[in-house]
Amino acid sequence: MTLAPEALSLPADNPFSRVWDTPFGLPPFAAITPEHIRPAFEAALAKHRSEIDALTTEAAEPDFANTIEALERAGRALSRVGGVFYNLTGADTNEALQAIEREMSPITSRHWSAIMMDPALFARVDAVFARRETLGLDVEQARLLERTHRGFIRSGAQLGPEDKTRLAAINERLAGLGTQFSQNVLKDESSYALIIADEAGLAGLPAFLTAAMARAATDRGHAGRHAVTLSRSIIEPFLTFSTRRDLREEAFIAWSKRGENGGETDNRAIVAEMVKLRAEKAKLLGFPTFAHFKLDDSMAKTPTHVRDLLELVWKPAKARAAQEAADLAALAQSEGENGPIRPWDWRHYAEKVRQQTYALDEAVLKPYLQLDRIINAAFDVAGKLFGLAFEAKTELKGYHPDVRIWEVKEEASGRHIGLFLGDYFARASKRSGAWMSAYRGQRNFDGEVRPIIVNVCNFAKPAEGKPALLSIDDARTLFHEFGHALHGLLSDVRYGSLAGTSVSRDFVELPSQLYEHWFLTSEVMQAYCLHAETKEPIPEALIDKIKMAQTFNQGFATVEYTSSALVDLAFHSLENPGEIDPLAFEAAELERIGMPAEIIMRHRTPHFTHVFSGDGYSAGYYSYLWSEVMDADAFNAFVEAGDVFAPAVANKLKRYIYSAGDTRDPAEAYTLFRGRLPTPDALLEKRGLAA
Repeated sequence: MTLAPEALSLPADNPFSRVWDTPFGLPPFAAITPEHIRPAFEAALAKHRSEIDALTTEAAEPDFANTIEALERAGRALSRVGGVFYNLTGADTNEALQAIEREMSPITSRHWSAIMMDPALFARVDAVFARRETLGLDVEQARLLERTHRGFIRSGAQLGPEDKTRLAAINERLAGLGTQFSQNVLKDESSYALIIADEAGLAGLPAFLTAAMARAATDRGHAGRHAVTLSRSIIEPFLTFSTRRDLREEAFIAWSKRGENGGETDNRAIVAEMVKLRAEKAKLLGFPTFAHFKLDDSMAKTPTHVRDLLELVWKPAKARAAQEAADLAALAQSEGENGPIRPWDWRHYAEKVRQQTYALDEAVLKPYLQLDRIINAAFDVAGKLFGLAFEAKTELKGYHPDVRIWEVKEEASGRHIGLFLGDYFARASKRSGAWMSAYRGQRNFDGEVRPIIVNVCNFAKPAEGKPALLSIDDARTLFHEFGHALHGLLSDVRYGSLAGTSVSRDFVELPSQLYEHWFLTSEVMQAYCLHAETKEPIPEALIDKIKMAQTFNQGFATVEYTSSALVDLAFHSLENPGEIDPLAFEAAELERIGMPAEIIMRHRTPHFTHVFSGDGYSAGYYSYLWSEVMDADAFNAFVEAGDVFAPAVANKLKRYIYSAGDTRDPAEAYTLFRGRLPTPDALLEKRGLAA
């Protein structure tokens, strides 16, 4: 019996043994247990290897169909297993899944190294690439061939046998270290809670926060008390509103020291080894540093271009932060606090200055930002821009009771676009932060396959029967991640390797950051920001205050972010790291750039999961700022058109950015949308840092 490409030769009780006949091909989450994962991985790896072997032993001369398209077909079973497993390890993990993750990360690394360094396989790819001008390929086929060939070279396909062996060993070790780093951070985050047993510990806290803290305490077995956890949706408002400086300090230090508490969850040695191995990897592949290697395959191209952008904003941001610090100190002194502003004081006094300057009180604002209404606002914008409609599928079950599922359709035709899963609340089994991922990517090769996309956030769960209330930052995060989701959902390309968010790291944030702009438009806020109790729409005067306050505290925000990006770049610009002390190196780099004492990095090195829990944003954390140059300019296209939903602009945006995947070079794609490349001017103006 010939199995379908995604089905595996496994016992019938293993869900991965068959094609899923579930609605829309949604994974049958209730039927999948950790015991199914390891056998499924082993079978999928073996099946993928056999598919590659069949390709390399093909008797016919290599051509686009029997080599490049055959590679596209290979590994579909492995993609299905990985799609389920890696999403679960991020969003709803447990000890059994973490153990499998530790076991499988070096095994899967070894598997991919063997394939990407296979001489016979690369010889076929290389032969097709050499004849690329004579093959009559269309634009997307030519792009796939170029990206495939480049991927093999960047994976070591042209190295000699000894160097291939060493590179494979480095990749395997890095995979294991990245997994351990991520699990250590999650353990530090989930195991910490500052339990507050008396009313005095709640001084200054608004009702929405005490309710969330009560829920968090109950979830941790402390019913009747309140817990400060390290979820941003609790720790940040606690630092903002608590008048108990001693408790702010205690919670802040725990937050800032994730991954550096000694013992088995300490990440300092892991960072040191990863930096060293990455530098060695870059040299093997012919690059002076790991930053040169990573950026060679990005829009930025070189570390010099990245540093130039970061330093362009660093100077005005630091100057703005110094003025902000002086304002905070003056306010603190007026309240009898004569010591210097410390990092655990900043948010507290910044909120007071914001209230004084703009009469904008987050506790007053928050009832207008109900989670369900902000979700609907994000959907409505997608409808107005891209003609999408969202239908709740309450009969479908996700991997956790909190997960909600919608079918996404083309409104005019009713055509199925994809499934969207929303997982919004913080819990101990979920890593911190917010992200978009895919259980299944889009492709139109060998039949149309539509995507299954998930957004994962960490908002505070409300008390039973109460609406979940967001901060402005939370609401923008929801729009940001939904922008990524649309990049996956709207994808309309032939080949899965080029689909959705499979673009360069410093282009992938454009669709998400651009989407944030619509949340702050009057059209959206007046329609969807209704008071949780009175149902009254948000007053226009309050919207005006929110807009005026957008550049408030931007010195702090820009310093916090840019320092992290500069430290990331500095680590990965080392030619010979040697036996590095990560915290000493971090401190030296911060001293070099003149980091203000009142602010710490947004992500300190021992818990910098963007950079060290895998290869994703290593030497690439700058990309949020790089994309911000584009998103500020891109939204101006709508402003210039006089309509934030201008159909002609939206159509170009959909065609060249959201639907196009990696079918074009990013600079070309942006130019087709906007008519030119952007300059940093709109970015500096947006952040209020323009001279």
